[in-house]
Amino acid sequence: MCGLSGEVRFDGGRPDLAAVERMTDEMEQRGPDGRGLWSQGAVALGHRRLKIIDLSENGAQPMTDAQLGVTAVFNGCIYNYRELRGRLQGLGHRFYSDSDTEVLLRAYGQWGRECVEFLVGMFAFALVEHRTGRVVLGRDRLGIKPLYLTEDGDRLRFASSLPALLAGGGVDTSLDAVALHQYLSWHGTVAAPRTVLSGVRKLPQATVRVIERDGTHRDHCYWQPSYTRRAEFGRDPALWQEAVHEALRTAVKRRTVADVPVGVLLSGGLDSSLIVALLAEQGQSDLATFAMGFESESGEEGDEFPYSDLVARRYSTEHHQFLIPSDRLPAALESAIGAMSEPMVSHDAVAFHLLAEQVAKDVKVVLCGQGADEVFAGYHWYPRIAAAGRTDAPDAYAEAYFDRTHDDVTALLHEDAAPDHDASREFVRADMAAPGAESALDATLRLDIHKLMTDDPVKRVDNMTMAWGLEARVPFLDQELVELAAACPPGLKLAQGGKGVLKDIGRQILPRKVVDRPKGYFPVPAVRHMAEPVLNRVREALTAPEARRRGLFDQDRVAEMLADPAGHRTKRGASTLWQVASLEIWLQTHGIT
Repeated sequence: MCGLSGEVRFDGGRPDLAAVERMTDEMEQRGPDGRGLWSQGAVALGHRRLKIIDLSENGAQPMTDAQLGVTAVFNGCIYNYRELRGRLQGLGHRFYSDSDTEVLLRAYGQWGRECVEFLVGMFAFALVEHRTGRVVLGRDRLGIKPLYLTEDGDRLRFASSLPALLAGGGVDTSLDAVALHQYLSWHGTVAAPRTVLSGVRKLPQATVRVIERDGTHRDHCYWQPSYTRRAEFGRDPALWQEAVHEALRTAVKRRTVADVPVGVLLSGGLDSSLIVALLAEQGQSDLATFAMGFESESGEEGDEFPYSDLVARRYSTEHHQFLIPSDRLPAALESAIGAMSEPMVSHDAVAFHLLAEQVAKDVKVVLCGQGADEVFAGYHWYPRIAAAGRTDAPDAYAEAYFDRTHDDVTALLHEDAAPDHDASREFVRADMAAPGAESALDATLRLDIHKLMTDDPVKRVDNMTMAWGLEARVPFLDQELVELAAACPPGLKLAQGGKGVLKDIGRQILPRKVVDRPKGYFPVPAVRHMAEPVLNRVREALTAPEARRRGLFDQDRVAEMLADPAGHRTKRGASTLWQVASLEIWLQTHGIT
């Protein structure tokens, strides 16, 4: 787990090494254990290292294989690197380190761009062929590791974070109208390849981009599960339960590969509790688990400690519990927003940021339960969309999931900032119409998992943990588990209020109170209810000279929201004021004018 950066010139010039250095240094928190730079011809690469596998300097990056004539920078972890290493040794390759980065280099030497099909893990990488000048960029199947791009006719720059590209300079920071529409429709999510900035794009997940010396490129999408039924299990719940249980065991075991201790973020919900139980089942002892809570606000509880305590006692973990007072939130908000590669509205970003700060004092790697609700249909809106039928699914999705209609989006924005069409609904309609999804729920889950989840919960966890040099691993986003779940009959996932298959597994190995409890989330009541410390910061941002000059939002609407913070809610009950303020605070924090 690290931070990578680079520049490729297409005009015959040399890359700007000072800019690459600035980009690299901007990501110091992602990789506090080492720094490296490399340049040859039209390409320069930078790297910040977080030592997880092969703690020696043999694993330092950028890494060059002189025999193959290839240099690479890599971010993430290849969980099956030992197996791949053995396979490559059998094909005649010799290794000089114990790192997974060298396995990537050798795999590319053996299979070219198809090497990604052999990789099990989370990753983003850049590879340079010395002889041809060709550059290859790649991203993992679920987009767990980020890769941002900015390009003009003369050069391409890339980095693991958007602020790193800003540090390099020369980025078009005008706002993308379609991305703003998505942000205000999908509670802060902007789907790849867009970002809120017109001049920055994201390499889509499950994509390899091959860039030639003249700047031409071609993209190859190497993975997309079919959301149709498998014949081998039929509709037998017992067979599906057994298959999912075994796949989840494998997913958890894979993510313990490390040369440093591994812990678990234990919220006390079903998903993180299953991870702890499966690790215990596999003989993991002295497991460090971590839970966080906040002070109550407006009658809403701010922690789920009774449930995490129950699981920690059952499996005798070394449990760490943190309660954050509300007066810490204003400073925490600033730090969390500073760590965001893109603006986010989910208030649990603050919670993850604070939790990661504490966890990083004890371990370098943690497992967490992100992705289970999307993969196994755990959210309350899924049954309504499933009932609508395949043809009506896009409209049902918009009604159940969107924060607001197109007209409401345009009413929030200044007239020059909004697109003249319902960009977000059109995106959903096109994605759901694509072949390979059998039912309305299948089309919905495919959209959530492969388009939206990457740029909301997955990005949130990566940004907040990496701000403290902490690697977060997500077993529920294991490629084989996702493929299996995609084929699972919708009724088995929707059963028991959602995640029925997982709940049946949980009843075998977890306390019943954990499995049968009401669905929880990571609550931050002071943000949700716009408590005074948070509201003061919001008011300051929205009335600042920068905000007035930007003129992004309708000022009369902003004044109305500030006068009645609790009175303006999205269709799903979130604070409209917080959504608007999050974007403005992010823009100000990152110096975007």
